[in-house]
Amino acid sequence: MKEALQSIRQQAEELLHAAQDMKEIDALRVRFLGKKGELTAILKQMGKLSAEERPVIGQLANDVRAKIEGAIAARNEELKASQLDRQLESEKLDVTMPGKRHPLGKKHPLTLVLDEVKEIFLGMGFDVAQGPEVELDYYNFEALNIPKNHPARDTQDTFYIDENTVLRTQTSPVQVRVMEKQKPPIRVIAPGRVYRSDAVDATHSPLFHQIEGLVVDKDVTMADLKGTLEVFVKRLYGEDSVVRFRPHHFPFTEPSAELDVQCFACHGEGCRLCKGEGWIELLGCGMVHPKVLSICGIDPEEYSGFAFGMGLERIVMRRFGIDDLRLFYENDLRFLNQF
Repeated sequence: MKEALQSIRQQAEELLHAAQDMKEIDALRVRFLGKKGELTAILKQMGKLSAEERPVIGQLANDVRAKIEGAIAARNEELKASQLDRQLESEKLDVTMPGKRHPLGKKHPLTLVLDEVKEIFLGMGFDVAQGPEVELDYYNFEALNIPKNHPARDTQDTFYIDENTVLRTQTSPVQVRVMEKQKPPIRVIAPGRVYRSDAVDATHSPLFHQIEGLVVDKDVTMADLKGTLEVFVKRLYGEDSVVRFRPHHFPFTEPSAELDVQCFACHGEGCRLCKGEGWIELLGCGMVHPKVLSICGIDPEEYSGFAFGMGLERIVMRRFGIDDLRLFYENDLRFLNQF
């Protein structure tokens, strides 16, 4: 039995020394030290030994087990060290090599101008309000004085999800939600995506962006509206910008107007950019309809307000001389890198 134990130790050490990976070492551990291993099988025969031989063979068996466990641990450490050396060699970094230049991202032109518009209105004391893009018909139409079967609904080309749910056609619903939750004075702008069922071409898209504004307080007049928008245009396009207001009609404002900016190219003389008119339409505006105030729980006898809405894409196209709206959504780096 003594010779058998010595043979097991020698064989285990030789096999462990030749082992090439952790899996092989673990298999050898089971083979020699496991419950059904070779060393265990020898120890089961100790009952046949005499009382004098048992302590001697038991001590030898413990020494053999310790030797094999030590050999396993040593070989594991050798393989780990070897593996680390190979990894370090394969991941060697040559610090003398030139670095790779990674291109830096830039803000989209729509974001550039939107940030500028926000700064202008924040400087005038406005807050920025947000609302859901999937909107109830009530907020998108009815609360804005556009009831069922109103002809203005036909011009909106609305995406209906169901009879009472739509993709918002304007950000005016955000104004309604603000008026429902907040008592005057109110001074907010509501930028965001809107959706209309338009065919895609150089000037139309089923998805575009609007920026709408709302002011409600005591004694708000049309003069406040005109002064606010003139300040906005001059800060956006320059102090030499000239604006004019033309009468118009919107269901949710009364009186209503369109704001035009004098053509930047011809200064009112008429050219290709302004289609010979000398003026470029920029946004719609007006005094909030008393019925809209009443629907939102605001007394029109005590409070008045004005609202305006503009298309962000239109502003950006005018700002940078872009003649095709589709460029904003095609992610062409040749276009985006210009900004």
